[in-house]
Amino acid sequence: MAGSRGALIGRPRGFDVDEALERALRVFWEKGYEGSSLGDLTSAMGITKPSMYAAFGNKEQLFRLALQRYSEGPAAYATRALDEPTARAVAEAFLRGAVDTTTRPDRPHGCLTVQGALPDSDGGRPAHDVLVAWRNEACQHLEQRFQRAVDEGDLPLDADPGQLARYIMTVGNGIAVQAASGASHDDLEDVVDIALRNWQPSSSSS
Repeated sequence: MAGSRGALIGRPRGFDVDEALERALRVFWEKGYEGSSLGDLTSAMGITKPSMYAAFGNKEQLFRLALQRYSEGPAAYATRALDEPTARAVAEAFLRGAVDTTTRPDRPHGCLTVQGALPDSDGGRPAHDVLVAWRNEACQHLEQRFQRAVDEGDLPLDADPGQLARYIMTVGNGIAVQAASGASHDDLEDVVDIALRNWQPSSSSS
C-alpha cells in the first residue's frame, strides 16, 4: 500500500491533504466502501471531485490510502500487540485493542476492515479483496508470533500457532461486529475476559 502514496505527488495545495484523508477515512468507516458515494466523500473532505482525483486518484485509490491511515492509526494496536513478551499478552493486547478501537465515542463503532466492503457486490469487489488481504496478513503475523512463542518455549510444543491466530482473529472480528451493533465497551471487555479464561494453547490442556 505504501506505493499508493504516489497518487499524492503533484497534489494541489489548496487544502490540508492529511485532514481530507482523515475525513475520507471516517466516511468509509461509517458507510463502507460501496455506501460511500463520491459526493459523500468530497463533501466530507471539503474539496471538489477534480481536486480529489488530482490529489488521491480514484475512489479505490482513496480507499487504499484511507486503509493505510487506519492501519497506522486506529488499528495500530494489531502491530503493537506483536511486541508483547508472551503469547497470552499478545492475545490480550490484540483483543483489548480491538475493543478500544471499535467502541470509542469519538469514532464510528465497529471496524473498517470488517465492515468496509459490506455489502459485497461487483462494485465493492476491489475493496473487498483489499480487506480480505489485510485481514489475512494480520492473521499471518499472529501465527508467526505464536510460532516464535513455541520456538522460545513460551507455548508448548503441541500448540498450533495457526489455530491460535485464527481464534484471536475470530474473536477480534466478532468484537467489531458486536460494537457496530451497539455493544458497549464494558460488555466487550467481558468478552475478552472470557476468551482469555478459555486460553488453551495446547491439546493436552483441553
